[in-house]
Amino acid sequence: MHVVLPDGKQLELPQGGTALDAAKAIGPRLAQDALAATVGGELTDLMTPLPEGAQLGIITKKKPEDAAAVFRHSLGHVMSQAVGEFYRQKGYPAEAVKRGVGPAIENGWYQDFDLPEPLKEEDLPEIERLMREIIGRNLDFSRREVSKQEALQQFAADPYKHELIEALPDDQPITFYTQGDYTDLCRGPHFPRTGALPTSFKLMSTSGAYWRGNENNPILQRVYGVAFATQKELDEYLERLEEAKRRDHRRLGKELELFTIDPLVGKGLPLWLPNGTVLRDELTRFLREQQFARHYQGVITPNIGNLELYKTSGHYQNYSDSNFSPITVDDEQYMLKPMNCPHHVRIYASKPRSYRDLPVRLAEFGTVYRYEQSGELNGLTRVRGFTQDDAHIFCRPDQLKKEFLDTLDLTVLVLRTFGMTEVRLRVGTRDPESTKYVGSDENWDTAEQQIIEAVNEVGLPFTVEPGDAAFYGPKLDFVVRDVIGREWQLGTIQVDYNLPERFDISYVGEDGQEHRPVMIHRAPFGSLERFVGILIEHYGGDFPLWLAPRQIMVIPIADRHNEYGQQLVDELRDLGLRAELNDSTSRMNAKIRDAELHKIPVMLVVGDQEQAGRQVSVRERGAAGTSERKGVPFDDLKAELLERYQTRA
Repeated sequence: MHVVLPDGKQLELPQGGTALDAAKAIGPRLAQDALAATVGGELTDLMTPLPEGAQLGIITKKKPEDAAAVFRHSLGHVMSQAVGEFYRQKGYPAEAVKRGVGPAIENGWYQDFDLPEPLKEEDLPEIERLMREIIGRNLDFSRREVSKQEALQQFAADPYKHELIEALPDDQPITFYTQGDYTDLCRGPHFPRTGALPTSFKLMSTSGAYWRGNENNPILQRVYGVAFATQKELDEYLERLEEAKRRDHRRLGKELELFTIDPLVGKGLPLWLPNGTVLRDELTRFLREQQFARHYQGVITPNIGNLELYKTSGHYQNYSDSNFSPITVDDEQYMLKPMNCPHHVRIYASKPRSYRDLPVRLAEFGTVYRYEQSGELNGLTRVRGFTQDDAHIFCRPDQLKKEFLDTLDLTVLVLRTFGMTEVRLRVGTRDPESTKYVGSDENWDTAEQQIIEAVNEVGLPFTVEPGDAAFYGPKLDFVVRDVIGREWQLGTIQVDYNLPERFDISYVGEDGQEHRPVMIHRAPFGSLERFVGILIEHYGGDFPLWLAPRQIMVIPIADRHNEYGQQLVDELRDLGLRAELNDSTSRMNAKIRDAELHKIPVMLVVGDQEQAGRQVSVRERGAAGTSERKGVPFDDLKAELLERYQTRA
């Protein structure tokens, strides 16, 4: 058999040859340094037989980070072995430890266990110690293909492995990987030996997880670990985690009195407190202004709809797992609204349309409801009721590119306004193997091509993700990296030829005939709840002046300055600025600390000198720390703050 090397040369190997055989054929030094391989760009290990004509690359210890997913998976196996040894030391037999799945994930891995007694957080350092000991033994990983019968016999005492094996096709190869006395059912890939694994890892936490994600199955104990090629990368990651804890929107949301989730109201149904409502109102006002300038028309639709509406659109069938159950009213069935788009289609259809009327741009801050499992709910970022900044554009085919580009421009403007400048674009297309998509191949091909052409025209880099499209059309998603390096999918733009067909909507063309409009779905924020949750963490609660729920705190030094302070507050509020007076009996420094704790961006300190000269001393919070200005004329400051607020500086 032959494989093709990165330089294009062909290498002859015996039938069933592996990447390790290829490395040995090239040279003994390469074989010694090899850790993993790629076949056609996909990671594999050195032990797996190669296919004929494989495009082969060898990953060595010079760049172990290129095989991060492999060493993380191997560390998961080392941890699983260590857990077994931990319980044997406690006197339990080997079969007392049963194992579910254990994949590599971003930054690390997890492994599910059914244990004779639960692991405690304080046990994790001992598991880490055993892992390092196993790594020090430099055990070889070996791969072996077995029959289904042999696999079932090997794991006869483990119901979880038994269930996985039973579900495998009879003609599918089943592989075991072994290091030392530990063997597991596994597809791989793995490093060649434990001694080659990095020691820059850490066990992070344990949690409960339903077997195979089904809440009717037993709850297993899931142990998470993280690992990197170097200790420096691990330290930086752990530092980012600590920063993420400090910025956690659930903690800051409580401290800054932005929102609350009350169990009596219901899980995943946030209540916006006065401060959070101000923040939300500023966001909606900002986007409404942008939409007005772009000739959108506002609409409002109900929170429930007839079930037939969502059956016609396809949302009922295609999102059945995330819809709330229908309710019966007067012999009709209704459902909590999962999407705004079918309602907007019916608004479009409420009267005849001419080609001269198009494009029709309908916008709504519409609240929708979707069922999320309790374990997936998370503050504002995963909820059951949320408001989308939804708009749907109905246009002629010849208008589509301009409308798409205008929408792309709006979404980029929104993200840049909030300092979200690290953005990557992701084009979601059909999965050619899936049957979930509705509509003709011709319409899909056209829509996908138009999105890619539009993004190419503005010169923005993007990736294509097959299978990531909505059931009715392809989409362009905006994936944003926040200030501590995490990625979030926010805005989206979708091109849809199919809902107009499903609802049989049309416009009268210049030729007097009926034609089908094209539909663009767009939501620059995505949802207000999720966007606010991400904004809180992105800013760490330190919002810019225009967005801050509490903008200005006037701080009198003594009681005799309260009247002057109140006068300043009244003048600022007359301008529409959110100003408050702290006239408590606390000392000035305590008042300043209180304003800083509540992350109020501007503090105006007033005493005898300021009162005499109609001045203020200004303390401002900012990215570079706190700045101070003394003796600032108040009228000048008023104009400055108003301009910053109005221009959203």
